[in-house]
Amino acid sequence: MIVYGVVGWKNSGKTGLMERLVAHFVAAGLTVSTIKHAHHRVDVDTPGTDSFRHRGAGAKEVLLTSQNRWALMHELSGEAELSLEEAVARLSPVDLVLVEGFKAGAHPKIEAHRQATGKAPLAAESASVRAVAADGPLNVPCPVLDLDDTAAIADFIRRDTGL
Repeated sequence: MIVYGVVGWKNSGKTGLMERLVAHFVAAGLTVSTIKHAHHRVDVDTPGTDSFRHRGAGAKEVLLTSQNRWALMHELSGEAELSLEEAVARLSPVDLVLVEGFKAGAHPKIEAHRQATGKAPLAAESASVRAVAADGPLNVPCPVLDLDDTAAIADFIRRDTGL
């Protein structure tokens, strides 16, 4: 599976870009999965539900299944967080895995950058950032693409990966 990242500072447009890229690639006939790295404590379960109660009782894994989807929750219970490679290995095979976050990873990435963040581009410090999708001109050592031009960004990713 091809793994490609979208990174950037908070409020730089990462999630919107991810959403548009997924829709673009799926419309083009590719199968796509995503991985989102969070730096804060998250819970995908709802207090009071049966699955929440199962986890609270100490279950290591809870698989919730319905006619529409299934979800597997795995409690780390003090174990190390998954690496990107370990997370990818848990996915079913697809054409493209888009990763939001994992800034320090060696995988190729597009940086989303908005001038309003006031932050310097990550691309200036990271060789794994192959291009920057920005809302204005930047002085960086890689191509700068229009943050709102999803087709051009997707074409760049296709060329960069050979998709």
